[in-house]
Amino acid sequence: MPSIRTLQVFLAAAREGSFAAAGHAMGLTAAAVGLQMKSLEEDLGVTLFDRGPRSVVLNTAGREAMAAIGDILARYAALAGQRGSDTLSGTLVMGALVSALMGAFADALWALKRDHPALDVRLFAGQSREFALRVADGALDAAIVTRPPYRLAASLAWTPLYVEPMVLIVPRTPHFALPRSAPRILREAPFIRFERATWTGELVHRALRQAGVKARDEMELNSVEAIVELVRAGFGVSIVPKLANVHWAHDRALRIVPMPGVDVRRDVGLLERALHRRMQATAAIKAYFAARFARR
Repeated sequence: MPSIRTLQVFLAAAREGSFAAAGHAMGLTAAAVGLQMKSLEEDLGVTLFDRGPRSVVLNTAGREAMAAIGDILARYAALAGQRGSDTLSGTLVMGALVSALMGAFADALWALKRDHPALDVRLFAGQSREFALRVADGALDAAIVTRPPYRLAASLAWTPLYVEPMVLIVPRTPHFALPRSAPRILREAPFIRFERATWTGELVHRALRQAGVKARDEMELNSVEAIVELVRAGFGVSIVPKLANVHWAHDRALRIVPMPGVDVRRDVGLLERALHRRMQATAAIKAYFAARFARR
């Protein structure tokens, strides 16, 4: 019967893509990791990794095992967490979209720290797709991400927190001829696109499809903040989420142009394992948003 430690080593190897990197993360040698993974495979009666000279990749059996092993470790972590008190303390390790820190989540984070000063929140910036993997394998307790475009594993849960409409932004002083109507702006003006491979990038594609236009792509970036600054500087137009803590109506460098017939929203929520050791802390975040929208 494999130990909890062996299962944790398995997730580290799956996440890092090599036994050497997994060993570094877990305080083991690459050889020790290799022996533990061989023993785990013998116990389960399947090969979990496709092994290369310097890397390992989960095969189909390994990917299937990962969900079940993640669930076992989550249940173990939740059981261990039941010994604590009701006071929120310790460390909550979270991922967050950088744009979420410019949106409504920034207010929730401030309220959480104000109400629970003994709780240490460690944040890592990144993209929704990578956070989903790191939450699944336990590297993160939770993450603030956009609504996943696919069905989640049973071991994961996504709770909607707030909504940001996708809007067309244009510069007030463009370095190009700016048409007046939204369809012509999208067809003719240089378009700064959010990276297509991301979940937010899919929402931009959906908005353009609803508008019935093909944009004139000039640049592709994976940062809402960088795109907004480029539009402010007059280099192009873009479709971005309308972040809560940006004063759009009073911005002297850009403005929002309505897009008739387009109704695309970015749903932002909390992704976590169905069972984990910091559920009290994530429950406090969800309660903050529930109370906020109840007041509205």
